[in-house]
Amino acid sequence: MLNQIIQPEGWTPAKGYANGVLAKDGTLYVGGQIGWDETQTFRAQDFVGQMEQALKNILAIVEAAGGQASDLVRLTWYVTDKVDYLARQSEVGQAYRRVLGRHFPAMTMVVVSALVEDEALVEIEATAVLDR
Repeated sequence: MLNQIIQPEGWTPAKGYANGVLAKDGTLYVGGQIGWDETQTFRAQDFVGQMEQALKNILAIVEAAGGQASDLVRLTWYVTDKVDYLARQSEVGQAYRRVLGRHFPAMTMVVVSALVEDEALVEIEATAVLDR
């Protein structure tokens, strides 16, 4: 089996990148997901709303590859506003649990000056290990 590109059904095609790549060993690499939906439309302009959508996007890719939230082993977060993130910790936790439950993989958070998409406030990449 070769590496497989993972693209959830109905999503606007990614251009110049893959949303997910499933390696032959069962490792799923999820490219950085931002707060837009499957049509690449931002429905939320706030950090928590965009973060929740980014997590939903990650979960959709994991599920499209045949996995589930508990298969996630790593999340790397890139945020543009540390102060906003820290001020909204309770809301962040609630949104996280709505999408991924109480599964907490290894995580890193990096504060960046900007993301490629001007409207994006957060980008999250993930790694999952799926049973093959």
